[in-house]
Amino acid sequence: MPSEPSRTLETFPNPNPERDYEINISTPEFTCVCPMTGQPDFATITINYVPDQRCVELKSLKLYFWSYRNEGAFHEKVTNTILDDLVQAIAPRRATVSGDFNVRGGLHTVVTASYQKPA
Repeated sequence: MPSEPSRTLETFPNPNPERDYEINISTPEFTCVCPMTGQPDFATITINYVPDQRCVELKSLKLYFWSYRNEGAFHEKVTNTILDDLVQAIAPRRATVSGDFNVRGGLHTVVTASYQKPA
């Protein structure tokens, strides 16, 4: 597996697809760039999901997060894109992605996006 930024999320079979259980993944080292000012944005990204048939592989997720390091992205857009990419990769039963962005200019932003698999 490469050790450079990548937008590919690798997956593996859920070892217990018959059961609902929650996976919580968090990184305090997420960075992107403000598309208006070019200044860096730092955030803690937290993913909570209930897998269906697939789970996300963690090293690929780390490299995925790394791919945003020099990309201009509004907080709202990047949080929703992470959720969309996760849903596309693993089709979870439900998922929530939260971006808790560090204070900048006196403002603290938390963006939360959720997905629920249709019945």
